[in-house]
Amino acid sequence: MPQRFLTHFKARWFFWLCLLLIIVGLPVGCAALQHKERELVFMIEPGTASWYHGIPADVQELELKAPSFGVAQNIHAWWWQAQNKDAPAILYLHGARWNLTGQFFRIEQLHGLGFSILAIDYRGFGESKGQLPSEASVYEDARVAWARLKQLQPDPHKRLIYGHSLGGAVAVDLAAELGQNAQKGNEPIQARGLIIESTFTNLADAASSVARTRTSLPVRWLVSQKFDSIDKIADIHMPLLIVHGTADQYISPRFSEALFQAAQQPKNLLMVPGGNHNNSMSLGREAYSRAIETLLNEKAPSVHAANDAPMGTRQSG
Repeated sequence: MPQRFLTHFKARWFFWLCLLLIIVGLPVGCAALQHKERELVFMIEPGTASWYHGIPADVQELELKAPSFGVAQNIHAWWWQAQNKDAPAILYLHGARWNLTGQFFRIEQLHGLGFSILAIDYRGFGESKGQLPSEASVYEDARVAWARLKQLQPDPHKRLIYGHSLGGAVAVDLAAELGQNAQKGNEPIQARGLIIESTFTNLADAASSVARTRTSLPVRWLVSQKFDSIDKIADIHMPLLIVHGTADQYISPRFSEALFQAAQQPKNLLMVPGGNHNNSMSLGREAYSRAIETLLNEKAPSVHAANDAPMGTRQSG
């Protein structure tokens, strides 16, 4: 009898141990998987980009804070005011991997077109203090930076949002929130327009496209960081410019075409022949400049009448 009881007890103990491991281990495993996913999504390169040679003396370095940050976190930013102090101002949201030092060449080009630029590093990038970024944290960082841009350029008709690559998804999220807030309050949009370059429909689409030739794993179902621009872009209710190089080796131009189709008017799609993931602005400079000028001249749509606008513009640089 004692032996039989002991055998039964061992079997029950083993059952409860396995159940405990499942209960405890599954969340831990998911948390570890999500952490690894975030590492792969943001691919943060520490230090200074090798091609960076410093910023001009008239670039002001800022530290942005929010109550939720606490004392251990901050957003490091550059404010580069245009020669015309009342020029339109752009909130610059960069993509994965490189911090602001790797973005300066593009920031310089936008400044050269006459814009003031507020460019930020998300927490965890560059000199911005914080943990490994997440979709939620970079969205929050963009909102904190937007609040500062509103102080730097008080005129909502002279504020633009720009996002490159992954930053395009961050920019769409911010613009959609502004559009939804305006719609709820029946008030004007607080931005003049949105420019997104070399970006994607959502992260699952982009990851599946990259992974298709490398793995048979169902990558789409493993992605927890959504960055779902395709479901948000119709809510921006502001003039839109989408730019993509036709030879982008990382993100297919078809994603920008899909975003263009999903967006409301007014909208413009600029495809730069031969442009890769990073050089569309320089390669298609003249067409790019004209496209931005067109965006600035567009009449902002009524948030309640966006569906009544005419067809958008599609062009090549």
